This record gives sequence, C-alpha cells and structure tokens, in this order.
Amino acid sequence: MEVTAGVGGQESMLFTAEIFDMYQQYAAYKNWRFEILEYFPSEIGGLRHAAASIAGLEAYKHMKFEGGVHRVQRVPKTEKQGRIHTSTMTIAILPQPMEINLTINPKDLQIETKRASGAGGQHVNTTDSAVRIVHIPTGVVSECQQERSQIRNKEKAMQMLRAKLYSIKLEEETRKRYNARKIQIGTKGRSEKIRTYNFPHDRVTDHRINRTVHHIESFMLGEELLDEMITSLREYADYETLMEIISENVKTNLT
Repeated sequence: MEVTAGVGGQESMLFTAEIFDMYQQYAAYKNWRFEILEYFPSEIGGLRHAAASIAGLEAYKHMKFEGGVHRVQRVPKTEKQGRIHTSTMTIAILPQPMEINLTINPKDLQIETKRASGAGGQHVNTTDSAVRIVHIPTGVVSECQQERSQIRNKEKAMQMLRAKLYSIKLEEETRKRYNARKIQIGTKGRSEKIRTYNFPHDRVTDHRINRTVHHIESFMLGEELLDEMITSLREYADYETLMEIISENVKTNLT
C-alpha cells in the first residue's frame, strides 16, 4: 500500500497521516502483518508519502477496493476563519507478486546507495544505508531508508519495485479484459475519487456504491465500520462479476 498527499497542502498531509493510521489499525483488527517500508512526514505531524507491506488472510482481496482518491471536507487545524476546506490524498494498492509471477533481470537494475536523511534534510545515520533502485527499461524507481542496514533496505526496495512492476503488468492485463466496461470496482485508476470523509456532517460516503455511514471518528478507527464498508464493496464487485459472466453467456448463446 502506498499513500500520497494530494491537493490541500498541510491539511492534505495531516489527512494522509490519519488515513495511514486507519489502515494500520485495520490491519491489527484483521490480524494482518503491517510493515512500514517508507515514511516521509511533514513539518507539523502530517505525512507526505508512505508505503507499507500488508500480509495476511485475504489482505489483498479486502484492500484492493481502497485504491483511488480519498477526499476530506472539514475545517483544518491551520484555518483561522473557520472555513471548510476540501483536500485529497491518494492510495495505491499493489499486489505483492510471487517469485514465479515476475522475473526481473539484474542487468536491468541500477542500484544506488546514499546516506538516509530525515525531516529537514538532516542525516539519520552516518553510513550509506539508504538504497535507490531504478528499473531501467520502465524507469520505475523504488527507494528505502527505513532500516539501518543497507542489506535490509535493499530487500525492502526490491520488494516495492517488484510490486510496482507487477502492478503495471496487472493493469495492462486488466485494461485488456475490462476495456469494454464502464464500471469495475477494484480496477479503477488512481485519479478516481472513490470516497468522501465529510466531518461537518459526520459522514463517510463511498461514491462507487453510493453508501453513506455516519460516526466518522468510529469509521477512522479502522475497525467494524470500515470492515462493513469493504464487505459491501466486495459483495457489489462479486455481483458485477456475476452480471458480466451472465452477459457473456447470453452473447455467446445469441451467436
């Protein structure tokens, strides 16, 4: 999972940190393993960008519906006039490939090491432990500086790179399969607004299934309310898939 602050400056970064925390709590609620791979905080406690590895029973089957643009409407802590602002953040859910699914030629990799740096540019440690890997054929870049060990950072950077390359491959295959369809939950692009968190009205609305739940603070605890929303998305996706199969069978029988 990758989270990135979007439109809205510091408020967007604060919201991004809250959403990242929500999924970390959701992973605990589902008894999944949650490992932070990257974490780039902002100056006032927000989050510019982060990546985490989530592993557990049906983790991807649940989390794949969370990819897209999440929008927040509220009065920011930084707002002096009490006006409601709209900010966004983006989530990308990348399935972690098995070794047999994806082969990466070592000759296609450019691996660089540097000193890990923290907020404000200060160096976190004095060794060249941070690792940056570039996949030359695609230009895809993966970095990791979370660990003090260069070997561990290289392992994590490779893990993220594999996930990114696999995601590109998966998107290509998905596009081929669904190019004739207008709606398909779980395969929408990162630019699609999927959910709005409206704090003044205490509600969360998922725009794909037009479902609204109240008690926004409870929702963001990452427990029962979030799990119910994801379950509804899974059920609707299953219904869509069934409708597609029926539609294909009807076309086949007509021809």
